[in-house]
Amino acid sequence: MVKNNFHTSNNNDKQIAAMKHFYPKCTYIKREGQVIFTFWLKVLDSLPEYKVKIIYQGNLRPKVFVLSPKIVDQAKHTYKDGSLCLYHDRNFKWSSSKLIAKNIVGWTAAWIYFYEYWLQTGKWIAKEVPHSLQQDKTLMN
Repeated sequence: MVKNNFHTSNNNDKQIAAMKHFYPKCTYIKREGQVIFTFWLKVLDSLPEYKVKIIYQGNLRPKVFVLSPKIVDQAKHTYKDGSLCLYHDRNFKWSSSKLIAKNIVGWTAAWIYFYEYWLQTGKWIAKEVPHSLQQDKTLMN
């Protein structure tokens, strides 16, 4: 049991160090084995700055939320809880050995770009993988 706690703590520290290195203004809170990161993300000068929250949970899929500006209700590629759908498990498998700073933040920036384009045109220009609501519910657990 102590070994698992050490591994979780050590991995949390790696995630924190990477986020602070790449996003120095990022803030974080450690809570119940999770690390909750909050930071501002500017994708393009012509787009608004977005406040993002990422909940890191070890080997569980990180949950990413846009805190500001408020995204529209039922935006494309979001889960029922409002978190962003950044990838499909058929295309990518998350594990705690991967870094949020290298994978998840970049995909979040891409999501924001695609979302802004979608707001203007009604078209989502990224590749999409068809999947059912039932699969999405399973992926959220």
